[in-house]
Amino acid sequence: MTTFTNRIAFQGEPGAYSHEACRKARPAMEALPCRTFEDVIEAVRSDQADLAMLPVENSTYGRVADIHHLLPESGLHIIEEAFVRVHISLLAIPGTPLSEVREAMSHTVLLGQCRGFMRRHGILALTGADTAGSAKEVATRGNPSLAALAAPLAGEIYGLERLADGIEDRQNNTTRFLIMSRQPDYSRRSDRMLTSFVFRVRNIPAALYKAMGGFATNGVNMTKLESYMVDGVFTATQFYADVEGHPEDPALQRALDELRYFTSSLDVLGVYPADPLREAQRQAA
Repeated sequence: MTTFTNRIAFQGEPGAYSHEACRKARPAMEALPCRTFEDVIEAVRSDQADLAMLPVENSTYGRVADIHHLLPESGLHIIEEAFVRVHISLLAIPGTPLSEVREAMSHTVLLGQCRGFMRRHGILALTGADTAGSAKEVATRGNPSLAALAAPLAGEIYGLERLADGIEDRQNNTTRFLIMSRQPDYSRRSDRMLTSFVFRVRNIPAALYKAMGGFATNGVNMTKLESYMVDGVFTATQFYADVEGHPEDPALQRALDELRYFTSSLDVLGVYPADPLREAQRQAA
């Protein structure tokens, strides 16, 4: 029997950007911090949480490493996407002047998003376990020459002072998260639905080219197509794709039927409404 906990699990310490995403997307739910992405998934599978909040890509840094390997094997289903603007703050012990900071600690993904600010101020980058965890460590050490790069929320939680805000290299810096649950939800309909799936092509000449042809001929827009190796060998490749539409739409139905002909496996990971920020960014581009 499924129990409901009213919890949403995320990876990292309290104050992480994933925590911020939980507060934005599910403000009425309790956010459950987990050590790893695998722990987040297991929390939902074992009924410790109802939902998982998982980051998949950042507009500046790119794909979150290893996440696409975990999604198909998780047994969970994508029910929503959440776009979160990444506002990076330099956090230090209260009373510390910016000129005294010599090193800044954060997750390697975040360090790559504010190189300009770090270079201008002569601050060296130190790799931490995660963003909020780095803020927690800075608060624990009490060393004024060491700061953290993290969300303003982390500064509030760990009692750090914000020496600088909005220091990300690009002002449209955004992370895309996926909200996942134990059960799929194909019931919703909107003008902008997305379908995510993974597949492997059959071992025939030009299989990928032929497999993709059905989306073009049926007018289905593919917003993402990525490949990655599986089983630790170069010859086994799996593809992850996001397309616009619902599998029950005639055009997408035909495209998926054609895709199945050229694939050895095809698994739909989720069907969900597009985040409104996706359309806003499309129009601004």
